[in-house]
Amino acid sequence: MQILIVGIGALGGTIAARAICTGLPVRLAARNTESAEMLRRSGLRVSGIGGEVRADVIDIAAVEDYGKGDQFDLILLATKAQDALEVAPYVVGLLAPEGAILPIQNGGVARVLADRLGEDKILGGFSNLGATMVEPGVYEQKNAGHLLIGELAGGVSERVERVARALGRAIEVRVTSNLTGAIWSKLLINCSVTTLGALCSQTMRQYMETEAGKKVFRRTYEEALSVALAIGTRLERLAVDPIPPGWPSNFAAEEHYESWVEAIIAFYGDVKPSMLQDLERGRKTEVDFINGYVVTLGHASGVPVHMNATITDLVHQIERGVLQPTRERMNDLAD
Repeated sequence: MQILIVGIGALGGTIAARAICTGLPVRLAARNTESAEMLRRSGLRVSGIGGEVRADVIDIAAVEDYGKGDQFDLILLATKAQDALEVAPYVVGLLAPEGAILPIQNGGVARVLADRLGEDKILGGFSNLGATMVEPGVYEQKNAGHLLIGELAGGVSERVERVARALGRAIEVRVTSNLTGAIWSKLLINCSVTTLGALCSQTMRQYMETEAGKKVFRRTYEEALSVALAIGTRLERLAVDPIPPGWPSNFAAEEHYESWVEAIIAFYGDVKPSMLQDLERGRKTEVDFINGYVVTLGHASGVPVHMNATITDLVHQIERGVLQPTRERMNDLAD
């Protein structure tokens, strides 16, 4: 299986390094020629959970340098969501006749691409793999996560199994017959872990040590959950059951809820939020595909989403330089 990985940030770089070191036929696509040259000189290095690997010789070029003579059975899109929507119409021309694009962004990216390019060209997936880019070409894997992939229409297909077998040589890959439900279960975490961590410049474990953090997490999560259920989503269990103990009455013994939260912290609590990394680098975030996506569907379905709407607006203000991530943000949101 000839593989092209587009986007060599924290996630793409980690997957690429591990794939190359297992002997998979992998080529890489960077955002521009300068980035490609820099990574070609440095190679890729991954440390942390899963062990250290080095890929000193990599086959990499700028996206636009790939052309008609290049054909791939699998194109893994590991870019940011907005970049995936932009680059996919170009790279679809690089697919072999039975090839597929696998976007692994959060939210509804795969669905949008399938509507534009055809479901026969698009698989769906996302990552539970936590990784940080220390510097270009140097990455640290933060958890023993995995890729979850499947058909957008549901069920399990031969092509999904084929992709899982190939990528599974490098990282753990799981297959689901309920990809939409799994995407929403991950989205609940993104809304209440990734974005909140970005706003207050902390990991989940850090902000959940405060009463304000606990309050904001719960409100954010439960709003997103209400939207998911209102639109008929059949949620899929990931790291934890996506529905908290006692939902929706909230009359469950509090220790059951606390144990549920601790299980989330155990898996995601020490990962530096990718959205915070974007804000620190002055890059546009994926908040419109995360909390903003919940807000759009909440308004359409009549579900109150005040906390998620406020959070989305705050992230946009930080992107514009009007605000900065600060630990006091949780107190403001809780109030």
